[in-house]
Amino acid sequence: MKIGLGLYRQMLNERHYRFAQQLGVTHIVAHLEDYFSADPKLADDAHDSSLTSGSWGLGQVDDWTEETFTTLINDLARFDLKLAAIENFAVRHWHDVLLDGPKRDEQIAHLKRIVRAAGAAGVPCIGYNFSVTGVWGWTRGPYARGGAQSVGFDIGDIDPDKPIPEGMVWNMAYRDEVGPDHQAPTTHAQIWDRYQRFLDEMIPVSEEAGVILAAHPDDPPVEALRMSAKLINSHDAYRRAFTANSSTNNRAELCLGCLQEMADGDVYETVEEFANTDRIGYIHFRNVRGKVPNYHEVFIDEGDIDMARIISILKAANYQGVLIPDHTPELECDAPWHAGKAFAVGYMKALIAAAN
Repeated sequence: MKIGLGLYRQMLNERHYRFAQQLGVTHIVAHLEDYFSADPKLADDAHDSSLTSGSWGLGQVDDWTEETFTTLINDLARFDLKLAAIENFAVRHWHDVLLDGPKRDEQIAHLKRIVRAAGAAGVPCIGYNFSVTGVWGWTRGPYARGGAQSVGFDIGDIDPDKPIPEGMVWNMAYRDEVGPDHQAPTTHAQIWDRYQRFLDEMIPVSEEAGVILAAHPDDPPVEALRMSAKLINSHDAYRRAFTANSSTNNRAELCLGCLQEMADGDVYETVEEFANTDRIGYIHFRNVRGKVPNYHEVFIDEGDIDMARIISILKAANYQGVLIPDHTPELECDAPWHAGKAFAVGYMKALIAAAN
């Protein structure tokens, strides 16, 4: 097992590479899309003064070329770090793939070019979340130990049927003007049909390029939000995703928190199954308290998941992949993001050492 760190786009700089190096992690999962305008938790991270030390010069959102990926890999190598994955396509890359809109075929062709460029540069994996609504409905509050700021979900606190403005997907605008009309509702049959076509077209290219495509589960994993059906919102839905395309390039961006939040299934049995069948791209190692429709994200040592048991299961399955801390609560200090990640990484390293 290897421990990594997820870095958002404006964190792709030497200061954060050195932070990762000092923590003793070996891998980076990089976000090349800027989500901070859409996600209240990430917006708070972006406003943390400790994160504004300058950003890696990515260029335009469509500049996801072999040169872009190679530059990132080489920059990381100077700090003895390896790239584990790119996480999430840019919304402007594939909004009509998610919506089955008029630019779908054009955007699928562009996604194929991205995957081929990633493979040529040596990117091993691309994670993605096939969702119309994206992450939506969270609230922020003192939900973790000692009142540490974290996020939670309570369907009673929101309007789950609030329509999505036209021009938005994944909780982000993909054109200059949004609304005043709304996106048409998306049924379960429609979202699964769109996903099946995505796999049918993208997995052969991923095999050719040597790039794993790893699907993140829905967050929150409810049946539907904003009149849009969710795709991977249960343990059985994850299994269905693998049945939809049997290639081992079709894997999970396995979020332990989302698995635990789901109404069905057993997190330990599912992790064991996926680890033993080579279905894990990489793992989001986080803990929660509660399940849909009401849960809170907490420190990794205080939630409902026995994280030591997860490590034991992965060790028994000889899992050789990467685990990264995810959505860590913020500690009361001058660098809340850094402190939260440092606590999580230290705890993860201790769990692995104990298992060994």
